[in-house]
Amino acid sequence: MFSRRKRRPQHPDVLKAWQCLDAGDVPGALRQLRTGADDLPLPEVALVVARAAATAGFDDLRDAATAVSAAPDRVRALYDYGYACVERGVHHLAVPALREALNRSGGALPVLRELISAYEGEERHREAVDALLAHESGLADWPDGYLLVFNAVMAGDLPLARRRHALLPDPDEEMWQPARDRQNRMLSRAAAAEAVTALDPEDLRGWQYVIGGTVLGTLSPYGYASGMAGRYAFLQDTHEQCLRGLLRLKSVLAAAELRPASVSLLPDRGSRILGHAAAEVLGLPALPFAPEREDTVVVAHDLNELAGHDEGPRITGQLFHRAPGQVLHEHAGCWTDPPAVTPDSVTLLHQAVMAPWSGGLRQTADGGVAPGEPDVRPEADIAADILAADPAPDDGDGDTPADPDSRLTAFVTAIRPTWLHGDRAALKTAGPVRSGRFG
Repeated sequence: MFSRRKRRPQHPDVLKAWQCLDAGDVPGALRQLRTGADDLPLPEVALVVARAAATAGFDDLRDAATAVSAAPDRVRALYDYGYACVERGVHHLAVPALREALNRSGGALPVLRELISAYEGEERHREAVDALLAHESGLADWPDGYLLVFNAVMAGDLPLARRRHALLPDPDEEMWQPARDRQNRMLSRAAAAEAVTALDPEDLRGWQYVIGGTVLGTLSPYGYASGMAGRYAFLQDTHEQCLRGLLRLKSVLAAAELRPASVSLLPDRGSRILGHAAAEVLGLPALPFAPEREDTVVVAHDLNELAGHDEGPRITGQLFHRAPGQVLHEHAGCWTDPPAVTPDSVTLLHQAVMAPWSGGLRQTADGGVAPGEPDVRPEADIAADILAADPAPDDGDGDTPADPDSRLTAFVTAIRPTWLHGDRAALKTAGPVRSGRFG
């Protein structure tokens, strides 16, 4: 047991985190505890967390961590600490405490549900499934049965998800009905997609559609076989990639037999630039965004970029529910920090992106890199550069599977009856297809 009198951790990895705190680096301390957190001595980890939380002004987490460092065998202390970690977004630190609390409590449902929340926050969906199955005799249909189905889908286990979904009755409480509806749609999308795609651990397009209803237009041609699986890490975007994405969008709309009457322009600069180019590619008028407008393509460059605009929060709320015939297309979707609404179509998935008009990075005389000057020309001029670009795909490193237009349109033709249904609830997980994360 870790004595209350010991003020410094003894475990080498935990001590490194403590030394980060000595240097005033709270984020670095928490990053240090990420690798192997499940196997580190919990009382020592809690000591570090208490100090970090005190520095950050998180009194709830400080008090809970202090209690665990003093009494790591008390269920209530373990649960309160795990709960505080989840609330503060450090799910990896919550898992070992909640798992211990679950064992010591004999499988108490409140503890199990909080553990599932921590697993979901870390995208450890298979472990969430295993924990629920290990305690299935005590599960309630709602929310526990729902959580089992959800995590089975996110772990890529469709047979289990379908079996459990078939046994799950409709909820008695209205609060769970939207979740039930989303789950119904998710499994309907899976049934449509599996007719034309593998839905295996490398099927990024297929699973992106199943979990969020998003049609992915392109796959990254770099790092596919090195752990990226079709997603980008850092991307310096180009006019060429923007045009290729718009041409893919045109093919998607045609395969879905949609005939929009307009392009709707969102207010942020990047979306307006891309929206003007989209209007030319699609041969449609460009109109300011109006939430009630039907049969329109709403074009965003990056929905997280929109969120930072003065009108972003209001418009994001309006996009949650689509008007009839409205298609929300995003060019550059962040998969590590998903937007508050999930697009119907996205050109590519990235972790970090620099738009072509942002200035990008340039090489300096000393061999380093520095931000370039942003392109401040009128939006129409930059849109014209997009339209004049060469949309030929980048050959990349040669490891990404061939992805011709015909493959994309065959996919859209198959999923067409299940596309564009329901709300655009945010995705909080990357789903069954894993990619390397940086930073």
